[in-house]
Amino acid sequence: MNKKVLITGGSGFIGQNVVEQLLNKDYEIHTITHNAAQKDQENLIQHEIDLMDNSEITKFFNENKFENLIHLAWYVGKKCHTHNLNIDWTIATLNLAKAFIENGGKCFVGAGTVSEYEYKYGYLLEDTTPTDPKTLYGNSKNALYNILKVYFKQNNCKFKWARIFNLYGPNEKPQRLMPSVINSCLKNEDVKVSDCLKYQDYLYVKDTASGIISAFESDLEGAINICSNKPVQLKEIVNKIAQYTNFKGEILWGAIPAAFGDEIVVGNNEKLKSTGWKPQYTLDEGLKETINWWIQNSKGEENV
Repeated sequence: MNKKVLITGGSGFIGQNVVEQLLNKDYEIHTITHNAAQKDQENLIQHEIDLMDNSEITKFFNENKFENLIHLAWYVGKKCHTHNLNIDWTIATLNLAKAFIENGGKCFVGAGTVSEYEYKYGYLLEDTTPTDPKTLYGNSKNALYNILKVYFKQNNCKFKWARIFNLYGPNEKPQRLMPSVINSCLKNEDVKVSDCLKYQDYLYVKDTASGIISAFESDLEGAINICSNKPVQLKEIVNKIAQYTNFKGEILWGAIPAAFGDEIVVGNNEKLKSTGWKPQYTLDEGLKETINWWIQNSKGEENV
């Protein structure tokens, strides 16, 4: 395999871990970034380019040839599931894919999402469970999957679509469930959560990154679930965090509304496991490492 890889979103929550793991496997990594956020190091070359500027992207690919592209960049700010910027990122991704193919691209890995699936089925399997997204984010990703799988096939490019499920770990946005609970516990504040009776599929971010890399290095194509295949009740997660932080305060169950209505959402990961991949972290190990990160990064909330 060509050991030169272009990555978008390399400074993001997942991307940082993908970059680090690929560097440890002796890849030459090039990243497209709006600002060079990562420290310069051997085999990491950062290109400051605006992904929304099609002329910049076209010029970049005309001057730089890549056989491998892992596209992780997307808008993940406030109201990311409903924000109109999902349309801009859909267009930018199509432009990126076109420039990549026109300049010799051979293997494209895209970041899909569990949000593409029709949740009512509960247990979600690639190529079997219907996709019926309920948000602009999910529809944007699913539309890209349907377009790109045809586009790349007719242009003889391998196409891998990593359908990423719920994940957690160090450097996650502080408003998300686990960081918000962790920080409330560490500050000994009352923990305000929903009833937390739903079951979800959670994977530690380092395992998510290694899953994406395993898919990239394999002969697999199409949609690939990046998930744990293990449903866990949100209440169990909150209680574990309280236990590992020695929290003595109150957990106010039902203090905020649930973010979703589906009782259980879990993914089948047999396709990913066929590559030899397996998670390296249990839920308990991942939570402990995440809690320790927040303890060591007391100002982390200001920087994420």
